[in-house]
Amino acid sequence: MRPIFFLREALRALKRNAIPSFAAMATVLVTVLVLGVFLPVVQATTGAANEVRGKVIADVYLKDGVKQTDIDRVGRLLRGDTMIKDVVFISKAQALRTEKKRNPKAYELLGSNPLPDSYRITPVKPDDIGKIKDALAPQAPGGGTTVVDPAIDEVKNREEDTNKILSVTRVVKLTMALLLGLLGIASVLLIANTIRLSLYARRREVEVMKLVGATDWFIRWPFVLEGVIVGAAGGLLAVLLLVVAKIAIVDPLAKDFALIATPNTIDFRLLIGLLLASGIAVSALGSGLSLRKFLRV
Repeated sequence: MRPIFFLREALRALKRNAIPSFAAMATVLVTVLVLGVFLPVVQATTGAANEVRGKVIADVYLKDGVKQTDIDRVGRLLRGDTMIKDVVFISKAQALRTEKKRNPKAYELLGSNPLPDSYRITPVKPDDIGKIKDALAPQAPGGGTTVVDPAIDEVKNREEDTNKILSVTRVVKLTMALLLGLLGIASVLLIANTIRLSLYARRREVEVMKLVGATDWFIRWPFVLEGVIVGAAGGLLAVLLLVVAKIAIVDPLAKDFALIATPNTIDFRLLIGLLLASGIAVSALGSGLSLRKFLRV
């Protein structure tokens, strides 16, 4: 009987305080709607940054005239490094064909192939590319560099491009994380403050119940259930708007614009469940915690 009683009291309170309850529901609606749009944007932006970071590479150039045994030995050395994710061998002939496609006039007069055999390596973590280069071509005691294998001529990691990629993508990821954190905090504070204003209008009711002997949780449960109802209603309306926007706007545009279709973001059904749960949880917690002030009679 008691759960039904608490639910009935919560519904009755919603009817009696329609305007504050509507304001709280509208706040949840707007907040969940903003989160529903911003979360995929953050994921897409972070995913794009990670994709760019995945293009950080280094080239290991071999000496001219190396034998197949030397090439295989260097390949085993590179593949055995735990910091290296991918190793691709590029032969002299393959490198020449690639360069001829890029700049045919510069290579048509050459009588021989001046390009060396090489390995192109991709690190597991883009930030480790400097460590990999230093491991393969460490600094010599008297200055300059040495190499870990006599068949290696030099190691280049395209330092200028690498530093630009790492610095820009790091700023993008940190900015997105900061914005998401600030939005989450602002959402919680906004919903809690709106619910507190709603409770303030009913503080006399709480004081009377407290004075006649009602326990804190007997008073609190109807307000918590009221917060659950308000959060569910606001979250559901926001989800419906997001579904309509996805069907009417995002899906048609995804067919024509690869930029919209490509990003690997959170599953839409999971996003809906997460937003609904967040709206309900924040509203319920906001109601229960905001009520503490008015229970001190």
